[in-house]
Amino acid sequence: MRELFDEMAGRSPLDPQEAVRQASRVPLRKRFYQEAGVAEVEGGFAIMLDGKPIRTPSKRQVVIPSRALADAVAAEWAAQGETINPMTMPLTRVANSVVEGVVDRVELVAEDLAKYFESDLLFYRAGHPEGLVAREAAHWDPVLFWAAETLGAHFILSEGVMHVKQPDEAIQAARAALPGDAWSVAALHVVTTLTGSALLALALAHGARDAGQVWDAAHVDEDWNAEKWGVDEEAAARRAARLRDFHAAVTVLAAVRPQAAEGP
Repeated sequence: MRELFDEMAGRSPLDPQEAVRQASRVPLRKRFYQEAGVAEVEGGFAIMLDGKPIRTPSKRQVVIPSRALADAVAAEWAAQGETINPMTMPLTRVANSVVEGVVDRVELVAEDLAKYFESDLLFYRAGHPEGLVAREAAHWDPVLFWAAETLGAHFILSEGVMHVKQPDEAIQAARAALPGDAWSVAALHVVTTLTGSALLALALAHGARDAGQVWDAAHVDEDWNAEKWGVDEEAAARRAARLRDFHAAVTVLAAVRPQAAEGP
C-alpha cells in the first residue's frame, strides 16, 4: 500500500496534474482488500481497508477531520475494481498530500500559494476583441471588487501579458485572508494550480464566488476560443481531468470550511 501512495503522491503532492502524470506512468496494482470503511480515531476519522488504516509513504496514518469527507474518500477505495486506478481517486490523493506534505509546513505552503497574488490570472486583460474584453470583465471584475472592498486588497490591472508589479499592501492583505488550517490551504493550493488564480480560490473559500463561477472564470479565454474555432478533443479531455481534481478540492474545502460554496 505504501508503494501505491508513493505513486499517487507524485513529485509535487499539491500539483494535481503532476500527480496524475506520475500515476499514469506506473502499472495499475491489483485490489488487495475486500472492504473499505471509516473508523473514528483521535483527531478525526481513518480510512480502513479490511480493518487496517491507510498510511502515507512515511507511515503516517491518514486522519481526516470530517466524517463526510472520510466517507467520500472511503467511497473512492470501495469503487475500485480488480485494479486500483489512482487517477480515479482525487480525494485520496489530496488527503495523502495533506498528511504527508502540508500538516508540518502550512505556512510554507500558504506562502507558495500567496505568490500567485503577484501575477494572478485576473490581472492580465485582453485588449480586443470587445466581446472577450467584456466577458473577462463580467467574470473577473466582481472578484477584484470584492478583494478591494472586503479585504482592502487593491490590485493593478494590465492589458496583455506585460508583467505589472502589484502593491505590497494588496498582496499582504490578500495573504492575510488565507485560511490557516492544513486542509483548507491544501485545497486552495489545488484550486489555484488548476485555475491560475489565487484570487478565485480565495473568493471561493470566503463564499464570494461559488465553484461553478470560479471554474467558468478560469476558462473565459479558453471558452471564447472554443466558441470561435471549435473544441479540441485533447484539450477537452485534459480539461475534464482537471475538473475532476477541481471537484475534489472543492469537496475538501466545503467539508472543512462549510461556508465554501458547492461546485458546478
